[in-house]
Amino acid sequence: MIQFKNVHLRFDSGISLRDLNFDIKSDEFVYLFGDSGSGKSSILKMIYMDFFPNSGSVSVFDQDSSYTNRGTIAKIRQRIGMVFQDFKLLADRDIYSNIALALEIQGMKTDEARRKVFATADDLGLRTKLPLYPHELSGGEQQRVALARALVISPDILLVDEPTAHLDETASAVVTEWIWKAHNRGASVVFATHNEQLIKRDPARTITMETGQIILDRE
Repeated sequence: MIQFKNVHLRFDSGISLRDLNFDIKSDEFVYLFGDSGSGKSSILKMIYMDFFPNSGSVSVFDQDSSYTNRGTIAKIRQRIGMVFQDFKLLADRDIYSNIALALEIQGMKTDEARRKVFATADDLGLRTKLPLYPHELSGGEQQRVALARALVISPDILLVDEPTAHLDETASAVVTEWIWKAHNRGASVVFATHNEQLIKRDPARTITMETGQIILDRE
């Protein structure tokens, strides 16, 4: 489903990813583990086709990112749920509209979109928050909204970038539980984290990053 082959990515800042080679299968759960700056977020952005390698190839759903156009990328992203580290909620939209955004982009009919938004909000305990705006929510609630927005499309791939970094233990447990539920429903999950205790609590394949390179890939 996801393949990195001899991938190198360079930035003007000098930070880079070097010689990345790995595959992620359908329905697999994979942690990207490493300190800040190790390259985890850049890998997620290459899977999402926000970043493109300077050399090598990144393939998602058998589509090589080096040979895609905007239309193809848009179709690929319709199958990917992305939870950004800083949430990226739209401040001028209420919570209902934030969750429904991906369905609007897909052109889903209003009644069907409403049903899916309400069902997802109910699952994540957000039904009463739908009329509110992001600034009216706590950090944990905003993270759940970001997760709901990613899950409402029933993604084939779920990408999550440090989803528990700024949450207390209770909020962290709720978010992590729903990420695992998405996986158990069939989504491949790529979960970037620096939290070793989280991995010990819910073990899965772990790709360990250090200064832009993979130093360990362990089941």
